[in-house]
Amino acid sequence: MGIIGIDLFEVLFTLVFLFVLIVFVLTLVRGLRQWGRNNRSPRLTVAAVVVSRRTQVSHRHDANGLSHTATRYFATFEVESGDRMELAVSGPEYGMLAEGDRGRLTFQGTRYLGFERQ
Repeated sequence: MGIIGIDLFEVLFTLVFLFVLIVFVLTLVRGLRQWGRNNRSPRLTVAAVVVSRRTQVSHRHDANGLSHTATRYFATFEVESGDRMELAVSGPEYGMLAEGDRGRLTFQGTRYLGFERQ
């Protein structure tokens, strides 16, 4: 390949590395901003109805060829004004929620804090 081939590889490798690093930093900054907004938001408890539930399953393979699966759980709540919000919930909370459940939703920004059925 010669010197030109090595230089091209080094340039491409550096560009890909910088791209991955920038995406990582931007994701971290976005997460920290959301965390800060949630902390500054008031804790609210409102009447709500569970209108839907969903899961998001992701798969990855590690260097040893082992497969790892992660599941995230979400519930969509409708409040008295008709507005809907989808919040991430834990697996046990997800299992306890059913579509049509009515109760009191407690949340802070985009952070789910609990749901008390009535």
